[in-house]
Amino acid sequence: MRIKLIICTLLISMSTVFSQKDNSWTVLFNGKNLDGWEQKGGKAKFTIEKGVIVGKTVPDSPNSFLCTSKMYDDFILELEFKVDTCMNSGVQFRSLSNPSYKNGVVYGYQMEIDPSKRGWSGGIYDEQGCGWLYNNEYNPKAKLAFKNNQWNKYRIEAIGNHIKTWVNGVFATDLLDDKHITGFIGLQVHSINAVTKPWTLGSKISWKNIRIMTQHLEQNTIKSDKEIVQINNILNTLSDYEQRNGWKLLFDGKTTTGWRGTYKDKFPENGWEIKDGELCVIEADGKESANGGDIVTLDEFADFELVVDFKITTGANSGIKYYVTEKEHNPGSTIGPEFQILDDKNHPDAKLGRDGNRTIGSLYDLIPAIKTKRVNPIGEWNTARIISKNNHVEHWLNGFKVVEYERGSKEFRELVALSKYKIWENFGEAPKGKILLQDHGNKVNFRNIKIRRL
Repeated sequence: MRIKLIICTLLISMSTVFSQKDNSWTVLFNGKNLDGWEQKGGKAKFTIEKGVIVGKTVPDSPNSFLCTSKMYDDFILELEFKVDTCMNSGVQFRSLSNPSYKNGVVYGYQMEIDPSKRGWSGGIYDEQGCGWLYNNEYNPKAKLAFKNNQWNKYRIEAIGNHIKTWVNGVFATDLLDDKHITGFIGLQVHSINAVTKPWTLGSKISWKNIRIMTQHLEQNTIKSDKEIVQINNILNTLSDYEQRNGWKLLFDGKTTTGWRGTYKDKFPENGWEIKDGELCVIEADGKESANGGDIVTLDEFADFELVVDFKITTGANSGIKYYVTEKEHNPGSTIGPEFQILDDKNHPDAKLGRDGNRTIGSLYDLIPAIKTKRVNPIGEWNTARIISKNNHVEHWLNGFKVVEYERGSKEFRELVALSKYKIWENFGEAPKGKILLQDHGNKVNFRNIKIRRL
């Protein structure tokens, strides 16, 4: 009798758990009307046709959004949509519209809908903010998940500062970010230029099966894919994912531990400061290494992946160097391959060198960054990523590859022979070296400096 009682109790408990999971969804669109929704931004037409929401483009209108009246912070959202191939759209979440911010525009996170060949559907964009936070250049598999001219299913998990997205069941993004903590859900109809692209006028996107979960989230979340790159924007931290994958902080946000001045046995006494979790070069009239001087890591690295956030001021010049050995004893900045940091618009160095090889993101004085690079405005943060493995080196800027080359190759040596580095024997070919942050006498801030050995 007691065994039967225990079995019955277990069945009831299991039934309760499954019932909680099954009943945790809340339907956001009833298929009949737009109760619980309100339009913000532009004048695109939102109607209901055969039980689905249809958004249609109109001329002379900014981005339009059909938004939930309710705000959501932590949630799991699922929906389906079908979009005309000439349209760009997205799903807003944790988004707001305040008169005090850019005259009331909708801003916040957006899961991208992109029918174009670039294949960025599922990426996370900071609408009216800093732009791309995670795009599919980090995850080529996600580029193939979206289906043109068919219904697609999106899933967003936003729990605390951890955001993940799926496109038709394919894991697309894994992001840690704390810019936006609450807001509405919004369905976007993007603005169009009906003059230059008349075929976009009246193009449509349809939405259905929109549902959200705000309870029992942890037991309903889907595990992350270990093969997918995680982007961590939380200030000077390492996530569990990063620790498991060998990442190490090079700057803890508080001290200069792990760094020293070039050709010195300790950190410079002036020229640098730590403020608000940022490592800052103090303005010194643009003089190269004449104030505090460059700083280098105590450790040396062979194959590595390095990530650095940087923010420049008007007219600023700086750089991130790698494979630095300090053997050359150059009187100015210490020698090494350099990820150029520059205000291309206002610093004269952008027009020197050859073919733009001294502009931001370039391998300084050797290889120019691609012309389609995406640079955030002065005063906003940019992210540099440098990957070096088996002498193959890549420069990434704000999520996009802008330079790649082979150290020690014939082509590389020919470029060195044409550059200012031709006087240095075997320039850039050291098997290992230090990471360097440059003091070029302009105010530049650094944060979120982390590295892993490959």
